[in-house]
Amino acid sequence: MTVLRTVYASAIELRTDEAYYWTWSKEAALSFLDHPPGIAWLIRFGTAIFGDTVLGVRFGGIVAMLVTQLLLADIVRRLTHDVRAIVVAVLMPEAALYYGLLMAKVAPDVAMIPFAVAMMWALVRLTQSGDGRWWLAAGMFAGLSLLSKFTAIMFAPAVAAFLLMPDWRWRWLRSPYPYLAVLIAIAVFSPVLIWNAQHDWASFRFQGVRATANYGISLRTIGDYLGLQFGLVGFVMLPVVLSGLVMTAWRGYRKREPVAILLSTAVLVPFAYFFIKSLTLRVGDTWPMFMWPVGFAAAAVNLAMLPKEGWSARTIRSIIFWVNTALVSGIAFVVIVFLYYVAAPWNFLGKMDPIGAEAGFEQVAARAQAALDETGATWIATTDYRTYAMMRWMFRGRVPVVEISERGRFQDFRDPGIDRIKGQAGIYIGRQPDDRSPLWNSIPATRLPLAQVERRWRGVLIDIYTIDKLTGWTPELSPSKDSPLFQWRVLAGEFSMRAADFFLPSPGGGGSIARSVSGVG
Repeated sequence: MTVLRTVYASAIELRTDEAYYWTWSKEAALSFLDHPPGIAWLIRFGTAIFGDTVLGVRFGGIVAMLVTQLLLADIVRRLTHDVRAIVVAVLMPEAALYYGLLMAKVAPDVAMIPFAVAMMWALVRLTQSGDGRWWLAAGMFAGLSLLSKFTAIMFAPAVAAFLLMPDWRWRWLRSPYPYLAVLIAIAVFSPVLIWNAQHDWASFRFQGVRATANYGISLRTIGDYLGLQFGLVGFVMLPVVLSGLVMTAWRGYRKREPVAILLSTAVLVPFAYFFIKSLTLRVGDTWPMFMWPVGFAAAAVNLAMLPKEGWSARTIRSIIFWVNTALVSGIAFVVIVFLYYVAAPWNFLGKMDPIGAEAGFEQVAARAQAALDETGATWIATTDYRTYAMMRWMFRGRVPVVEISERGRFQDFRDPGIDRIKGQAGIYIGRQPDDRSPLWNSIPATRLPLAQVERRWRGVLIDIYTIDKLTGWTPELSPSKDSPLFQWRVLAGEFSMRAADFFLPSPGGGGSIARSVSGVG
């Protein structure tokens, strides 16, 4: 399965967000508007070995998956000493689509997951040894988790219950170790705090807009959330894991078992939170993915606990049957999806295909290169960060690429080569209809239409891009915070909204306008 993920990582072109994170890996910024820097460091690790290739960008995800599996195996080994439970813990992520295949795609969650599981592993070691120094290791891994993605904070209720619910609570509340662990976590997380203090707490305000967005109660968004969990965790695996978590929670809170409390709460609380959020907002496909590896460990441990608790042989056989079914059907599904993307020539999902929807940028880059050659232009301008990221990836530094709007996303980025831009013509690449943004009214550039280029995947038209020649203007890399060129926007796309939701009919009846939530500059 690791070989399969490596082939997938090498064969599938980068998605736009992956290219965006790759651009971060080329910068020396302490942190970034959208997320902490952990994913940039993970990509830098892979590209240091394999260069700026798709495998280099994604190699960190392959390693993260292996580290996660080793930690899960050791957690279950220490708690059960049952070989079958250990094998189940290792194979469960292989049988879940997100981990068995899609974890080869880099995202902040991929950087966070091994550190989050390592924190749980350290707390298991604490439980078994009684050595308070394991609190310090847990604090370090908690800080590294937060340094990868803010949602790691959602493990805090589980750690609090682990500390306060068992009979040992007064021992640890009187001990300095838990408090030192918090200080260590803050110290490790400090690059993000320092960057935000220097930049008007931009990351926290950005994530605050995303977390508090509300589009009204919708049964469809609830269905989307639950459907994503079935699809990415497994149609059989999800019920198996949830049932194991419920049994673990019942055992833990009834008997005040620290590890059972920790593992069950670490999944059930975030699961419930995202369910509540899904009442009014479409939960992104990766948002809950940090929690399920802990659920795999809990389900595997629960499997070994059933005979010890006197469950009937019939019940145990039934549970083992469903676990085996989940593993076999899940791994088969992962392999089928792998073959579809790597070997099949068809597109069954049209524009909705999650990989195909972000493929085909080499067509845009080729036409952009032709436009550069035809006009003598020396730089490329974009007005959305996804096109910017893909053009930087495609041109690999040969041509300066500038995102001329949303400059708040690019604070502390290095100079892209202003000496190659100033006084020179450039070309603008914009996805239709975004290329007609009112933003252009505040930009004193002359636009000369050059071409339109279609982006296709397996014969299906995904998007059309406009290419214009720009003259008479040099982009401003550091506009004031009240400038429309600085302000970041939380687009509907940030919430993984469907295209039909993103574009609303314009007041005049023709064309469309983008619905957005503007952030405070």
